[in-house]
Amino acid sequence: MTLQLKGTGVALVTPFTADQSVDYPALQKLIRHVTEGGVEYLVVLGTTGESATLNKTEKKEVLSFVVKQNNKKLPLVYGIGGNNTQEVLETIRQTDFSGVDAILSVSPYYVKPSQNGIYEHYKQIADVCPVPVLLYNIPGRTSSNLSAQTTLRLSRHPNIIGTKETSGDWVQMLEIMKGKENNFSLLSGDDLLAVPMVSIGSVGVISVLANAFPADFSQMIRWAIKGEFEKANQQLRRFMALNSLLYEEGNPVGVKKVLEIIGIGGAQVRLPHLPASEELANRLKKAIREDNLLNVPVNEPSKASAYKKSAWL
Repeated sequence: MTLQLKGTGVALVTPFTADQSVDYPALQKLIRHVTEGGVEYLVVLGTTGESATLNKTEKKEVLSFVVKQNNKKLPLVYGIGGNNTQEVLETIRQTDFSGVDAILSVSPYYVKPSQNGIYEHYKQIADVCPVPVLLYNIPGRTSSNLSAQTTLRLSRHPNIIGTKETSGDWVQMLEIMKGKENNFSLLSGDDLLAVPMVSIGSVGVISVLANAFPADFSQMIRWAIKGEFEKANQQLRRFMALNSLLYEEGNPVGVKKVLEIIGIGGAQVRLPHLPASEELANRLKKAIREDNLLNVPVNEPSKASAYKKSAWL
């Protein structure tokens, strides 16, 4: 398998207008923002993209729009997953994969299958999918863990190229690194763990923060991959306060509010999420201001980091 997803992938939000329809001008602006900011690849309609609240027609239209806007500039990963294996397979069969380089498929949620059940679920997906498959382990959402042993079994499938690991279990991640196939990539699904995960062999991250701060965040990951951990950790510390706030009222509530603050998109989300409260918005602004996130970083200036200061600053 020749595709390797390395560096920073951004889990794109799906902007909405005030009437809850997809805001395509804002999505276009976001794609330009992250692309010019230097991320290495795009992830469309993952959890951060509110895929659970989009219908099939909307998903098809959003994918088509992102493919067209991207125009093969960056690798593109599309979220297709679920807890009904046959439905996932049917979705794959009905999807136009033109311009799509891989899929991100979440481990089956809610039903709590056995490890053998999870293995067979992914095996059938990988057998039929015309593009490579990236596993996604996030026990906090699925209520079951994709174990290291099952991940390693799946790493031997020729159409499975890596895993987005969001368990936070360092022993599990070390076991994956020790036993995986050489062409199988370990990726972080947690922004704050991305740098330390690189130190044990991860090749990158699928990031939420990179929606808002693509230049500074992707530079941080590149420093880590090059072994420049002092620079990477200094940058990481700038994101800590803000990152802890992003998920207080649900994802992508926090990051959408940050995008509104910096003028990239709106804060609208779909139920059951609600837009960020005024109290959270004020704390987000404070974190951005106090950690100087709208200014060029100390270590290495980046042309895309110099945002125009908002009125609230």
